[in-house]
Amino acid sequence: MIRTCAVPFALAAVALLGAAPGTASAQKWYEKAVKKVEGKFTPAEAKPGQTVTFTLTVELNDGYHTYPLTQPDPKADGMVNVLKFPKADKLVFVGKTEDPKGSLSKEEPDLGIKELLYCPGTVTYTRKVVVSPKATPGAVAVKLDTFSLSVCDSNNCFPPKKVPVEATFKVLDGPAVAVEQTYAAEVAKALEGK
Repeated sequence: MIRTCAVPFALAAVALLGAAPGTASAQKWYEKAVKKVEGKFTPAEAKPGQTVTFTLTVELNDGYHTYPLTQPDPKADGMVNVLKFPKADKLVFVGKTEDPKGSLSKEEPDLGIKELLYCPGTVTYTRKVVVSPKATPGAVAVKLDTFSLSVCDSNNCFPPKKVPVEATFKVLDGPAVAVEQTYAAEVAKALEGK
């Protein structure tokens, strides 16, 4: 069973930042813990107006775990990853980001946490994306504004690391299709004045 830090996450992060952030020693945990971080669109091409799915996958080595974007217990709100998407342009991120399925849960009595969600192995976050009805055909490179990754092993929690994530997408030629009713108002608002 995986055990999380017995000290508050913020204190663990501060203690580990004794080495200057960004130095090789401060970042060694990332190379040991993380096999891969990848963003992609499925399908990787679509017409204006169509909905696709963005997936962010984090693949961890054995013995490490990460966290969802939200925790059910407010006392665990520092044990999350932070994911911020770019403003609407050729692609419009819509709806809510879905946390990984199959998160494990445990209690951390020393921290006063009744339910802490954590995610070992391969972790996937998803969000729906609408191709702007105004998008011109061609390739698009999309960079996330922020992906701050928090990782722990059985004894330590490491300082969160901002990981750059970029994914490519192709807007197909052809007339725009109607945006799904579920996202129509959100897309219209996001594209106001564009």
